Amino acid sequence: MLGLLTGLFILFAPSIMPLFLPGLPELSGLTVGLSRLLFPIVLLLAISGLVVGMLNSFEHFSVPALAPLAWNIVIIAALVGLVPIFPEGEQIYAYAIGIVAGTFVQLVLPMPWLRGRGGRFSFTFDWRNPHVIRVLKLMLPVTLALGLINFSLVINSIVGSLVSVSAPAAIDKAFRIYMLPQGIFSIAIATILFPTLSKLAARGDYADLRDTMANGIRQMSMFLIPSAVVMAVLAEPIIRLVYQRGVFDAAATSLVSTALFWWALSLPFQGASLLYSRTFFSLQRPWVNTGLAGLSLVVNVAVSVALYEPLGVAGVVLGTVVATVAMTIAQAVLLRGRLDGIDGPRTLAASAKMLAAAALLGAVSYFSWGEIDALLGRSLLGQIGSVGIAIGLGSLVYALAVWVLRVPEAAQAWSLIAGRIGRR
Repeated sequence: MLGLLTGLFILFAPSIMPLFLPGLPELSGLTVGLSRLLFPIVLLLAISGLVVGMLNSFEHFSVPALAPLAWNIVIIAALVGLVPIFPEGEQIYAYAIGIVAGTFVQLVLPMPWLRGRGGRFSFTFDWRNPHVIRVLKLMLPVTLALGLINFSLVINSIVGSLVSVSAPAAIDKAFRIYMLPQGIFSIAIATILFPTLSKLAARGDYADLRDTMANGIRQMSMFLIPSAVVMAVLAEPIIRLVYQRGVFDAAATSLVSTALFWWALSLPFQGASLLYSRTFFSLQRPWVNTGLAGLSLVVNVAVSVALYEPLGVAGVVLGTVVATVAMTIAQAVLLRGRLDGIDGPRTLAASAKMLAAAALLGAVSYFSWGEIDALLGRSLLGQIGSVGIAIGLGSLVYALAVWVLRVPEAAQAWSLIAGRIGRR
């Protein structure tokens, strides 16, 4: 099915892509060419997801976790090796080729670890197989839910193009930074807990499922709340360090840092929503999550359209932020009824302590960055030093604060780290 869709999209791209750039018709030709080159990664990612899912079901996480690192290395190699080959104005194709090649490497890298686990890849078309039918029934709402969630990013690009030519790129660049703690903490925790949640749901052990899910939410919050505070208070220094060079000037830094500041507000909620979604999937109640994703998209569009004119980029991002918060609250309310509670009081109490500790982190990081920045200057090494030291000092203060406040998840994290160091 995805192979067929890929072929159709490549064929009709000139008619499809202009719909996503209503305010930027001059970029239509480039967008069509890049989309035709990039669209096959949809098929590659689908098969990659199948491989990673099978490895995760065997509780094997290490190699799939390293695959994105190989993806980035291939992209960097493509940029270094191919940019000089392309004429000016078409050098962005080197980046696109790197993404396709990196996605292919990400697919094949984990495959050898499936050897010896039973079974092999083969093509069969037994549509009456009861397992196939069951998967297809479960797949439809999950597909719609994930599609609706990702379509919110398309909404950001469409509405952003009405703000300015540079707004969609600014929102996307801020989103890349925003996704870093998501990938490190929330996606990692949700991926590890998903097999356990599924097994508990299959056994009907809702009490342990509730406790596991709630503990996962608190573990995510312990990392995502301080990450959100760091991104908010150091948005401009972080963006300047990562992006500001070449044609990316101070004005671009200001625009992207504004987007990052507002993105940061939704970071803990996005992590919680991700684990809540996995819980619905474990309970085989995907249609509930699909309905909530649809309502979230409506909220996103309504808020973005209402705020983009008076607030610019901030208004576009706020649409997604408000939608994310609303969806997370709705998921929590519905799961509370389904699981006879979600350990809410304990989670709220722990989150309050984490917020208090994160406030100290924000103050220490912001004021220490200002002093160190004045001392070291704005060279690349100076910026690395000022941002790195500021985040390091703030993180140390946060770690001490959650320990003093006796946040249980801090003790869990320390026990895990100490246990692994001891085994090594």
